[in-house]
Amino acid sequence: LHLSIRRQRQMCIRDRVMSLVDQLQWYHFVIIGLDYLLKFIALGWVPSKRRPSSAMAWLLAIFLIPFIGILLFFLIGSPQVNKRRHEIQMRANELIRDMAREEPDMPEGRELTDEQQSMVQLNRKLTSLPAVGGTLHELYSDYAESIRKMAQTIDTAKNYVNVQIYIMAWDETTDVFFQALARAADRGVKVRLMYDHVGSMKYPESHLLGRKLDRLDIEWYAMLPLKPWRWKFRRPDLRNHRKVVVVDGERAFMGSQNMIDASYLMSGNLKLGRQWVDIMGEFTGPIVTEINSVFALDWFAESGESLDLIAPTDLAQELDDEDKDVGEELMQVLPSGPGFTTDPNLRMFVSMVHHAKEHLQIVSPYFIPDESLLEAVTTAAYRGVRVELYVSEKADQAMVGHAQASYYEELLEAGVKIYQYPAPAVLHTKAAIADKEVAVMGSSNMDMRSFGLNYEITMVSFEGKLMNELDRVIQGYKDTSKKLTKEQWAKRPWHQKYVDNVARLTSALQ
Repeated sequence: LHLSIRRQRQMCIRDRVMSLVDQLQWYHFVIIGLDYLLKFIALGWVPSKRRPSSAMAWLLAIFLIPFIGILLFFLIGSPQVNKRRHEIQMRANELIRDMAREEPDMPEGRELTDEQQSMVQLNRKLTSLPAVGGTLHELYSDYAESIRKMAQTIDTAKNYVNVQIYIMAWDETTDVFFQALARAADRGVKVRLMYDHVGSMKYPESHLLGRKLDRLDIEWYAMLPLKPWRWKFRRPDLRNHRKVVVVDGERAFMGSQNMIDASYLMSGNLKLGRQWVDIMGEFTGPIVTEINSVFALDWFAESGESLDLIAPTDLAQELDDEDKDVGEELMQVLPSGPGFTTDPNLRMFVSMVHHAKEHLQIVSPYFIPDESLLEAVTTAAYRGVRVELYVSEKADQAMVGHAQASYYEELLEAGVKIYQYPAPAVLHTKAAIADKEVAVMGSSNMDMRSFGLNYEITMVSFEGKLMNELDRVIQGYKDTSKKLTKEQWAKRPWHQKYVDNVARLTSALQ
């Protein structure tokens, strides 16, 4: 009887299985087979030339979200620009190499420590640009004042004005800047302007900006345009994040600030009273030629027009002795982005952190480090270096804020002091100082987007006023910020921890 019941159960199970098989159509088997085939191919394809963390994140997405994961990978999984733009970028990089080929790594008469010299040589190797003299005239931390100062400088232009800023909007705050450009164009000054297409498109009247510039006789380009109907398509989140203004090749502005009202004109920001906090540096001397060369590189990539580049040494020789500005301190421009396959900004940041022996200050609105930078920062803290990280209390982008927060526990455990700039303000400055011996500032965040997906520009300084002014600004942030403690962080609710950890996975999707 027992055997009979067992056989009946087995027959019943077999009948159910056969019934399910009968219900499946042939295309169900094709879909299942195709899913497994794609996953098998992805295992051997996705990790190629990719960080292990990024590869694992993509494989997790592909395995957990059938077909959608692989579709997302094809859409935004490649950090490379298309073949045509890559070829243009390589030609543009060659123009930079030709300009700086005969330049020494640094001018004669400048003295650096062995570690500082090694960082200069690293940056030169990665980007071809040497360290040169530069003078910081002012480091602006007042948002509106920096725009007014740029406008005043544009009013002195005699030959050309080159403008490249990630986000642009013509509003009440920025009107003074665009009016200055209009006056320059009326005087016969050549005005070139670039802004990022996708980065600017969500802001009010962005679609009208090009028409306004055309009426002013300003030559302009939307960088990395995303217009599939015109066969202009690429990974949509590859962006040109640089912020640069150059006047006559003699004076330049660069930093973290976009050309838009400090509220970014979004209704939610206006309602909360949210304002962006930024810095912008005003420079003269040979360093301006390097800043302008980065603009020229991107102008060539967008327009195909080669601009005349002058080497820093040649500039110094052209100036009259009474006007000669050889630079009060040693500086080096560090461009980075998909056109550079060696992650120049990441390698520089990691070198800085390892250089620190006593004090390391980091300001970044989006601190989402890769493994090498995270280990360098925590190791510095374990070595006894006083490490200070300045971030916003509340990020302007929810998922980015959660991803950043997922690192706080291990940073605090290592002894890193985290200072949160109070909401609703957004601390958007990007800067770092190591032992008052090397400092950086510019457009580059310390996150995986800036390391591999965005075109960035960073100023490196090894002495003098820029170092001191950055330290002064960071001290102001410290006085305003609230220090986060391990005890406070441990009390956050479980659901916040969960979302933080999920968001951390998405941060590696490069």
